[in-house]
Amino acid sequence: MAGAYHGVGPVGKNCWYTRARVLRIANCSGFWGDRFSAAEEMVRGGPIDVLTGDYLAELTMAILHRTRQKNPNAGYVPTFLQQLERVIGECLDKKIRVVSNAGGLNPRGLAAEIDVLAARLGLHPKVAWVDGDDLMGRLEELTRTGERLAHLDHGTALADAQVKPVTANAYLGGWGIREALARGADIVVTGRVTDAALVVGPAAWRFDWRRDDWDKLAGAVAAGHIIECSAQATGGNYSFFEEVPSFRRIGFPIAEMHEDGSFVITKHPGTGGLVSVGTVTAQLLYEIQGPRYLNPDVTAHFGTLALTQEGPDRVRCSGTRGEPPPATTKVCLNHFGGWRNTMTLLLSGTDIERKARIVEDTLFEALGGKAQYAHVDVRLERMDRPDPQSNEEALAYLKVTVMSPDAERVGRRFASTVVEQALSSVPGISSRTPPGDATPYMVYWPAAVDSKRIEHRVHVAGETVAIEPVSVSVNVNVNEPVNVSVTANVKVDAGPTEKVPMGRVFGTRSGDKGGNANLGIWARTRPGYAWLRDQLTIERLRALLPDVGALVIDRHELPNLLALNFVIHGLLGEGVAASARVDPQAKTLGEYLRAKLVDLPAALLY
Repeated sequence: MAGAYHGVGPVGKNCWYTRARVLRIANCSGFWGDRFSAAEEMVRGGPIDVLTGDYLAELTMAILHRTRQKNPNAGYVPTFLQQLERVIGECLDKKIRVVSNAGGLNPRGLAAEIDVLAARLGLHPKVAWVDGDDLMGRLEELTRTGERLAHLDHGTALADAQVKPVTANAYLGGWGIREALARGADIVVTGRVTDAALVVGPAAWRFDWRRDDWDKLAGAVAAGHIIECSAQATGGNYSFFEEVPSFRRIGFPIAEMHEDGSFVITKHPGTGGLVSVGTVTAQLLYEIQGPRYLNPDVTAHFGTLALTQEGPDRVRCSGTRGEPPPATTKVCLNHFGGWRNTMTLLLSGTDIERKARIVEDTLFEALGGKAQYAHVDVRLERMDRPDPQSNEEALAYLKVTVMSPDAERVGRRFASTVVEQALSSVPGISSRTPPGDATPYMVYWPAAVDSKRIEHRVHVAGETVAIEPVSVSVNVNVNEPVNVSVTANVKVDAGPTEKVPMGRVFGTRSGDKGGNANLGIWARTRPGYAWLRDQLTIERLRALLPDVGALVIDRHELPNLLALNFVIHGLLGEGVAASARVDPQAKTLGEYLRAKLVDLPAALLY
């Protein structure tokens, strides 16, 4: 297994690719809709070797499904093709490889469109595409052979749930990308691969890594996780935003990979933004479960890596340890959940909570009760203040969401009944949204299958190459993670305290993991982390954020990053497309925590 990819194509021990000391991997997209000009900026802003673009998320797969329903030839990200048109010639001239997951549900179709584009421009790139992630046509086979496709959060088997998926995609690793590049591909497009695979594949190709170079591969996974969300690693969404010199045209991230798996995160000179230990720490904490970061190529231990500010806008990461990946591969399924509708009412003045109760009671009495709906969510969002100084400061929002398998139950009748409250309810009520019809929603279903059942394939130059899964053996010499105790002897001054927002001292980064929310928080000093480690327990987090209720919460310590990571299970319901929260992706959860007032030792403040 480990040697199956050696000696194929231009990669070899005496090749200039292998002798290169640094592989500069740039990212130009963190999601479908990111800055359109980023591809041009990365290609023209300075030297790079590989241009990557990450366009996919669980919600994106559901959106691509809808586009493919309208046009069977669609299913890929069209803006990638438009971006590529502007740089493809320069990439070929500069020997820049392009690697992207923009193929979505139709990587073959995207590869064909790239060939058409290149021919129109008089260019002749070698285009490869990677597939095998799409399991829709194999679900019955997989179920018949014992795969339960059980939901990773609650364990229900897919068959027992009696739902019909519309998409089912395994998260492939980077070895298919590696093989495509080794066979001379200039452009590689994939379906669903892990975000980190866009870095793992090129790094394994350039440095001729083996399949069991666990520490090196773990370093590439860390680098891929850092640059996958574009400007989030270079100052975007950064808690200490006052440190960012400029938010104008923030530079997108570049990972300078080294043969030993260490790397430097940087950006092109003359661009806005910031690369610091803080910005990189924030992104490392983004949407992770805990210190062990699972990938189909390797399990990376984020609790072992070390960050160093090497210079302005240059952060070195070293020491990442790895071990074999799990024997299963994660699968993202989406199924039709039903129909939903949301109406928002404005309430104003005094006695807001009492007014909200009256509106809710009379509304659902007129509708025939809540029991007719599969799900009802009523949220009172308070924006009002005592002694308001403007009309806006006297307002609160009553957001009512209903869901049902029956479109008529949540359609015009629901919306019209809400509007009917206007002249026969509490004083100072007004509708914020016009009456609309029901809309369909998708439900995210995370599962796993035996990696040996995944048919990972590469198509290049008319040839199809099968990629075997990583061989996981108990005989592999696993590099155990280092026990980093950076604060073992650090004490926090027990002197006077001040009540201040947590954000005065701590940074956060939050996001969604399906129906769960991830909340990372870090300190910038060892005494700050010692306080955080001792004081911010799960119980304390519940007290600070009462709206997490009694949900299951996991807590992980990452002392090498001076950080904690919390996973709040079920906060987002059944995923972003089905969530009724005002922030269904938990992007604001971190800043919500930073705004909370706590008693902090004065020694941490000055």
